[in-house]
Amino acid sequence: MRALLSHHAGGPDTLGVADVADPTPGDGEVVVNIAACGINYPDTLIIEDRYQYKPPRPFAPGAEIAGTVHSVGPGVEGLTAGARVMAMCGWGGLAERIAVDAATCIDMPDAMPFDEGAAFIMTYGTSYHALVQRAQIRAGETVLILGSAGGVGLAAVQIAKALGATVIAAASSQAKLDTAMANGADRGFVYPRDGIEPSALARLIKDHCGPGGADIVYDPVGGSLTEAATRALAWNGRLLVVGFPAGIARLPLNLLLLKGASAVGVFYGSFVEKEPLVSRDNNHALLDLYSRGQVRPVISARFPLARAGDAIGELARGGTQGKLVVEIDRTL
Repeated sequence: MRALLSHHAGGPDTLGVADVADPTPGDGEVVVNIAACGINYPDTLIIEDRYQYKPPRPFAPGAEIAGTVHSVGPGVEGLTAGARVMAMCGWGGLAERIAVDAATCIDMPDAMPFDEGAAFIMTYGTSYHALVQRAQIRAGETVLILGSAGGVGLAAVQIAKALGATVIAAASSQAKLDTAMANGADRGFVYPRDGIEPSALARLIKDHCGPGGADIVYDPVGGSLTEAATRALAWNGRLLVVGFPAGIARLPLNLLLLKGASAVGVFYGSFVEKEPLVSRDNNHALLDLYSRGQVRPVISARFPLARAGDAIGELARGGTQGKLVVEIDRTL
């Protein structure tokens, strides 16, 4: 089979497609014919050895897949060849086949296309876990979503709206803001990329969130935005720390004290490992929202496996909206 391999640490230009042996399922595993693989920010880090997990090389990046079960290993129940599934795999998804723990597989609705299945688990799972378990969102609360046109940002916009919140979208361009508004945000604004100090940016945020501020800030951006958004938190507000593409923020802790607020970490991978039953319930809830048309992945571009490195590079440069997906064609 073909796979996009990382032989040494580096950027997307170090990746190359090669022929490798087909996997075989071990105890409790299934082999999946991969139809599509979603591209996520951790893919940009793992190939440079800057992620929490460092798989032995050579390895294929790609953390979430959708496809059909090819073969089933010993001890697997409830899955048979041909079943349509999606799964989080951490890495290995940019290949034609992969062996995964059967317990990680999620049945795909018949009406869900493979590209949407490959764009669903990580972003929607992250945002649902962040809002429901970590922030304990309540209907009627005001949720400010930074980076609102990115993969997790758009998922958060759709989920928060479906759960009854007032959603304020923040984006770095008008085009991105337009995308967030089209996906359910109630109000929104474009924030300056630089050249504005945190207290002034906080006033801009409050102008859109209202004088009481935001009950929840969903922050997948980091950098200077984090302090400004924290200044705009309401009393008992919650700052969700999701990611740092703009850099790890330095946060004055007195801001949390004065607002009775909390800064809450969101690490979806560890959550799935440590609380698999809660994660399973989250997936069921998300698929119910999908079936009712309240959430749906926005896929801005699709790439073949031969250009999967370009997809990772495009995400690393920023500016993308929604998700990028690599479609695997075994006939090539």
